[in-house]
Amino acid sequence: MINIYTQISQGEAWIAKYRDRLPVFACVLGFTETGLIPGISAAGRTPEDRKYTACADAEFLYYGAEHQPQYPLPPLAAGASPVLISRAVVEALQTPIYLFNAGLPQPPAVPIIDLGGFPARCLSQGNAMELATVHHLLEQGLIWGSRLAANIQQGYLILGECVVGGTTTALAILTGLGIPAAGKVNSSHPVCNHGQKSALVQAGLEKIKARGLEANTDSLDPLQLVAAVGDPMQVVVAGMAIAASRSCGVLLAGGTQMLAVYALIQAIAQTYNLPWQPQEVVVGTTRWVAEDPTGGTVELALSLGNQDIIKAGETLGGEIPPLLGTQLSFTDSLYPQLQAYEQGFVKEGMGAGGAAIAAYLSLGWQQPQLLAAIEKQLERLSRFNNQ
Repeated sequence: MINIYTQISQGEAWIAKYRDRLPVFACVLGFTETGLIPGISAAGRTPEDRKYTACADAEFLYYGAEHQPQYPLPPLAAGASPVLISRAVVEALQTPIYLFNAGLPQPPAVPIIDLGGFPARCLSQGNAMELATVHHLLEQGLIWGSRLAANIQQGYLILGECVVGGTTTALAILTGLGIPAAGKVNSSHPVCNHGQKSALVQAGLEKIKARGLEANTDSLDPLQLVAAVGDPMQVVVAGMAIAASRSCGVLLAGGTQMLAVYALIQAIAQTYNLPWQPQEVVVGTTRWVAEDPTGGTVELALSLGNQDIIKAGETLGGEIPPLLGTQLSFTDSLYPQLQAYEQGFVKEGMGAGGAAIAAYLSLGWQQPQLLAAIEKQLERLSRFNNQ
């Protein structure tokens, strides 16, 4: 049920260590105005829908199907929200759920920990967030990573995200860190809109250069890069992972967005001299992301080893994270909304891949049990909506 695409022996060791352990599930919600650009994302049919995607997903994750939501799940061009996968697993695990608002246009209607962030402006402006906000969010991430890890007895922390337009900010961070990511990130579209993403990223990075903060050089602080072209989730999850890795396992639950976070972890840890434990951190996603023919996820994960990490004046290669992928398939699903994943729609989000990995590790679920639990979520949602 789990394939290991990179760093196989490290991935196997991580799985062996945390098999049969219970995870804690945290999800960091953020927003970038990049997500409002027509055609940039399929996570909500219209730009207006996409303003509320994170709020809707958070409500469903927390309360489940039989709840009258303030923010209903938004209509998608095709498919169903990946939160159905996450909810099916956290319900079965009965694991604690921690939701964090890193910067949303409006607060979700769930118990949430507000980190005092703000939504990001469009990355093409090269001025997405205030630098002070980014420093504050890193600090919050470090604090909460330590707090969450303190509650985990020999288990692991799943860190999921919801940021509409987040694969574009991921491309910006990776590119700004000198990683050749163009053409390799994923999207919620069946065929990734690489040209549109790259044009926005180039526009944002050009603005940094114009202001004298040269991208791709040692002088660009990673937090300045996030402030210029990132989103509020990235630096929070990076801080959480750095702090939590010191005492428990960390599963970065997502695709190319979490590979960007991993690259950011390396850069922040180096720049600010923050200790972390790379062997405790893995990236976990879905097969639809890991094997997306219109992206290059595995290649991207491997290229993180070429990231310039400078220690004691010596340039070393970065760490390559173990990339795990759930082999969950919707080919045999009764529901066209789930079958749409096999056509390349949606793919990942709200920690869905990480949750599916946890279902296998912590519950021993195989494909039939996981598919049945996800379909049951969809059935309950349909019944509740048709009352």
